[in-house]
Amino acid sequence: MATSIYFPQRGNGFAEKARPADNLPTHSSAVREKWQRHYHSASSWLVPISLPIPGVRTRRLRLMLPNVSRLYQSTVARFGRRKGRVLLVVAVIAIVLTAVTMFHPRYHFVPEDRSWNTYQEPTTLVYRREDLQRIWEWEVAAGHYPSGKKIPENIGLTNPPLNPGLPPRKSSSMPTRFRPPSVTDTIGIGAKRVYLDIQSKPPNVAYPPRPLSGSVADMDVVMEHCDFSQGKYVRDCLEVLRLGAGLDVGARVRRGKMDEWKYIYVEDGEFQNSTQQTMPQINPALALKSQGGADPNAGFVKKRNAEWEPHVYFPQPPRYVAHHDRPASCEENPHIFHMFWTGPFTDKPYLALLSFLYTQNLGLHLDPDHYDPTICRPQFWLWINPGPAASVPNPTAMRDMFEQLKSNPWASPFLHPRFKNAIQFKLWNTTEQLDGIPELKDEWRDLRDMMFNSGGVVEAVPKQVESSSKQEGNGTVAEGEQPGETKPANDEDDKVNRVGSKSPSSYDRLSVILSDMARFVLCHRFGGIYLDADTILLRDWEELWGWKGAFAYRWSRLELYNTAVLKMNKGSALGTFLFRTALKNGLDFHPMTVSKYTKDAALEPLLQRLPDALFDAAWLNTEDFQRERPPQPYFTNFGDFFFTPRENSAAPQALGIDGFFKGTYSYHFHNFW
Repeated sequence: MATSIYFPQRGNGFAEKARPADNLPTHSSAVREKWQRHYHSASSWLVPISLPIPGVRTRRLRLMLPNVSRLYQSTVARFGRRKGRVLLVVAVIAIVLTAVTMFHPRYHFVPEDRSWNTYQEPTTLVYRREDLQRIWEWEVAAGHYPSGKKIPENIGLTNPPLNPGLPPRKSSSMPTRFRPPSVTDTIGIGAKRVYLDIQSKPPNVAYPPRPLSGSVADMDVVMEHCDFSQGKYVRDCLEVLRLGAGLDVGARVRRGKMDEWKYIYVEDGEFQNSTQQTMPQINPALALKSQGGADPNAGFVKKRNAEWEPHVYFPQPPRYVAHHDRPASCEENPHIFHMFWTGPFTDKPYLALLSFLYTQNLGLHLDPDHYDPTICRPQFWLWINPGPAASVPNPTAMRDMFEQLKSNPWASPFLHPRFKNAIQFKLWNTTEQLDGIPELKDEWRDLRDMMFNSGGVVEAVPKQVESSSKQEGNGTVAEGEQPGETKPANDEDDKVNRVGSKSPSSYDRLSVILSDMARFVLCHRFGGIYLDADTILLRDWEELWGWKGAFAYRWSRLELYNTAVLKMNKGSALGTFLFRTALKNGLDFHPMTVSKYTKDAALEPLLQRLPDALFDAAWLNTEDFQRERPPQPYFTNFGDFFFTPRENSAAPQALGIDGFFKGTYSYHFHNFW
């Protein structure tokens, strides 16, 4: 019988398996032999084993395990019989210990109260709990905390402070034995709040009305509708802001009753002023002292290698003046916008000043001699540092500054007498400004080498540069140099001698760091609101001036401050805390570092972190957040404001400025000029 080339005769010694009744071929022993020889021979590092599966008779579990014989042969051949055996035993022991460690019950049943060691940033705290209590009590008594939010429990106040900035509320009738040892609420003794329904009235119905003089924006209501941490959208927040302020003129949508969206109020009625009583400075009893020998500073970690600050004592807080009480409130809290600028005047501050003139209630249409005591006219103070950040002005710097402004086409229009009560150009002098801060004047010179500190990174100024030659054309002289002294010139484009940022490659980092400190200096000395130069005002800020508390705004998705907008009260206890803490932390005023200062001391509510929808509505979109419900216009990059993509080029023409983030107070374009 002839043999088929496709079905050769079996010669492997295994008996052929019987075919089933349907005469279809099945895998025989020859197939298994071939599979074992070619795919899982003795030379393989892994060998298969087959284990029965309980309850499943037709299936088996196949596992791949190390080939012990191959491992032994390879180890002995490479390291010798004695060393090879030792290494093989050590490897087996290591594998067994690893398996025991991974599957030991101790690591799977960990008690819930077990503490894990995690990395924490170094603390910045230099104030005791007792002093932090004094800061809280002073700020509340001065009316700088008009919020109903609770005081952090770890502050440990035993008596609720009187709050003239908050109307009376119903107090809880909880029995004394059930009350916690520390209080977190304040007692409101302020005037009643009347929330306004703002509408345009005939005949002025074509434009939104000016905010009512003396009105206040309730930031607690704003936070309820705008807080990113609570999942609120910028788009929805802007709708609340424009509806509550009556900005939707002639374009109303039927929404029903919108009382919850009213966030602008006026104070109505008399109130008992806590500062009218004689209130001596009291050392408050600490709640934790009632627990025997407990540490009075428990829960607060002092900065490493630093001493506690001496106990701080503040003068009597200023008498609380309601925002509608004019002109007293104007004198107590003048409406001053601050801005810091280095180098020649350009189109960037020009745009900021122009937006100020167009949006704020300046009364430029009135006679110059007209005076209305019921209105606080805001002012814009532009502080100019004419030379490099590491230099100080010479005796003729003021005259030189105004000569340059007169010859500059961007600045000269604002020197017109019409704007003399609205816009003021002021010369920045670092030495004079720091000497004007009582908390710094005696010690800041000891930290001159750390003057340019940003986020812990210190930009050193070489000694030979500090005595550099007189800066021609900007009226500045290096610190420690006599006017008229001549020395070799330096490279004008190095980081020390740069005067303003002319391009991304010539970024004036020293001036940017100096501006981080300058905003706190100006607000603490003079009060008011600081604005970055890349800010455009979009609406009247009257009701923001009425909110007595200090604030900055949120750093996009992060729970940190962005101080591109910063409001602080003149000579406040919060300002004292910030300057003394910064002094012990290398004069670092970077926004993220300031966030650390307030967080470590439980003072974050005193410097409120407002939603970025109020001042920076495009920021979240540029970082890929909330793009499913974006505000309008839809910017994915800050540069879209100046270089609009082709696919979006019709939107500005269709919406115009009326649809540009309508409801927000300003637009911050983050230097994408």
